[in-house]
Amino acid sequence: MKGKIISVNTSNDKGEKKHNIGKCRLIKDMGLENDAHAGFMHRQVSLLATESIEKMRKMGLDVHSGDFAENLTTEGMDLISLPVGTLLKAGNGVILRVSQIGKECHSRCAIFQQVGDCVMPKEGIFAEVLTEGEVNVGDEIEISSQLTVHGSR
Repeated sequence: MKGKIISVNTSNDKGEKKHNIGKCRLIKDMGLENDAHAGFMHRQVSLLATESIEKMRKMGLDVHSGDFAENLTTEGMDLISLPVGTLLKAGNGVILRVSQIGKECHSRCAIFQQVGDCVMPKEGIFAEVLTEGEVNVGDEIEISSQLTVHGSR
């Protein structure tokens, strides 16, 4: 299964939308360089498929990549079907390990307040950075040919 990175998003502070910066360095055991969420335990990088964002658009919302605070917006890859432990290869050899599928939404976000639903808690995934490097908009993202490591830490 292959997909493409269509947006590389960071923010200066937690709790705000992220903005596409085009490319970024992913740091081992940390996440995206200069991102507010870097170093957050096993949720170092967040990924959301543009197909999930499209579901919210069909509910009448004007939402775009980064609006759900995801770091990497992908296209063409069924992220939520990937089991925890799946290794992903992106960019120039960055290896990510899927560490969590979805998340609990503690403080209903603005999107949930508007339509009574949000895709990130159900369809966003999180990963740890195992091998650092740079990712760019347009880079492929795929399941790594390395062995899948089951479970998370």
